[in-house]
Amino acid sequence: MTGEPVPILETVEVTKTFGDFVANDRVSLSVAAGEIHALLGENGAGKSTLVKALFGVHRPDSGSILWRGRPVEIGSPARARELGIGMVFQHFSLFDALTVAENVAVALPADYSVARVTRELAQISSRYGLPLNPHALVADLSSGQRQRVEIVRCLMQNPDLVIMDEPTSVLTPQETEDLFAMLEQLTAEGRSVLYISHKLDEVRRLCQHATVLRHGRVVGSCVPAETDKAELARMMVGETVHAARPAGAAAGAEVALRVRDLSMPAPTLFGTALKGISFALPAGQVSAIAGIAGNGQGELFAALSGERLCTGPETIAIFGRPVGRLGITARRRMNADFISEDRLGHATAPDMTLSENVLVTRAKTDPDLLAGGILRKGLAGRIAARIRKAFDVRAAAADPAARALSGGNLQKFIVGRAVDRAPALLVVDQPTWGVDAGAAAHIRRTLVELAQGGAAILVISQDLDEIYEIADRIAVLCEGRLTDFHPAAELSTEQIGLWMSPSIAAQDAKGPDLAA
Repeated sequence: MTGEPVPILETVEVTKTFGDFVANDRVSLSVAAGEIHALLGENGAGKSTLVKALFGVHRPDSGSILWRGRPVEIGSPARARELGIGMVFQHFSLFDALTVAENVAVALPADYSVARVTRELAQISSRYGLPLNPHALVADLSSGQRQRVEIVRCLMQNPDLVIMDEPTSVLTPQETEDLFAMLEQLTAEGRSVLYISHKLDEVRRLCQHATVLRHGRVVGSCVPAETDKAELARMMVGETVHAARPAGAAAGAEVALRVRDLSMPAPTLFGTALKGISFALPAGQVSAIAGIAGNGQGELFAALSGERLCTGPETIAIFGRPVGRLGITARRRMNADFISEDRLGHATAPDMTLSENVLVTRAKTDPDLLAGGILRKGLAGRIAARIRKAFDVRAAAADPAARALSGGNLQKFIVGRAVDRAPALLVVDQPTWGVDAGAAAHIRRTLVELAQGGAAILVISQDLDEIYEIADRIAVLCEGRLTDFHPAAELSTEQIGLWMSPSIAAQDAKGPDLAA
């Protein structure tokens, strides 16, 4: 008589602390052979700490890790790979100036020549439907192709368990379907996948089981297909998460932002040039620009915010006033605001406190903060406290440094700092990147409410679920070209996915005639 099958991986009451902070508190989970197992939780729940322990980046303080039923010590990523554990990180670790084969080779043992890597790469690519040109420079690849490089590099080490962190965040809908097919093929071969994602629809479709963390502890497990999305979100956050709804402003609203034939060269060797971008942004609506990373989103944001100046003042106008040659402070004085996707180092100064970060962005536009040449730090502190209260920004200190906050809490503060000014125009790049369901819902509702109050909102996002939840109109940015905006209700995810594809975008930068 045989017993239950032995899990490929188990953690038994794993605990990991950093000083007084308990990141993982007696976490136990079990991953079966041949299954896709979701690891869910809001930002700061302990997911990253746990998978880093499984991949040998962190050592648990207590508890045990069992591999095929036997306790193991995983002291390094090399030891994890030796056991059969591979990991595809959310953020790529590739060298732009090297070829695909060279990037794969640097992660393999020294006896792997580039020629051998090229041969085996072709075999893996064909076997799993991940086409790659081994001789292509990584700098020339799309985000989806770069992710294929990361996945193939992992698969060439022949793992039995693959850990994937937010794998669809840079993919078109069509590329996402290809990824799902590849993951299902892996499990059909008896391999397992530990899958981290904030996209609950794909978790419900793809994963056989889920373990949910909150505040470092396991708070539940479930079969995702038998659990609705609202319940999954409630398990993660601890309360009901309410979705936002588009503002739905009437036609004929004032044009808050107008862009005319915006073209700019790439700012760096591996940047993206902007090519003839034109659009008008009406007040009272949320307009969204979709697209996968690396297609000019950062370059467009820099031009709209005034971080890069246009050749002519008329290229960009805010409420009818030409601003193409004006910087970000002048544009903020016109009651506009801009939120960068880079939380630490761009949207905030990491080592400054929250109140100091308020001063950095608002002292030149808020006369109350700079009275008679004197910075009013007390007022800045009260503003920071007001923002923290309004946006439920959680931190251990009254006025912590920006880097002391979790990603979700810092993002809520950054959005709150802009919204606190009640801007008439807000441009935000990746508003909920890497943010948990509760914080994302709060941010999205805030943007919609601002639009309902009459503001013009432009959201640049890679998350199609987010875009459909809040946007009245959608356009797509691909290789520096922007399609026309169309009502969100008229666009399918398949159509948007086609516009995200470089071959389609090159054929028709404006998109097909939807009325045809």
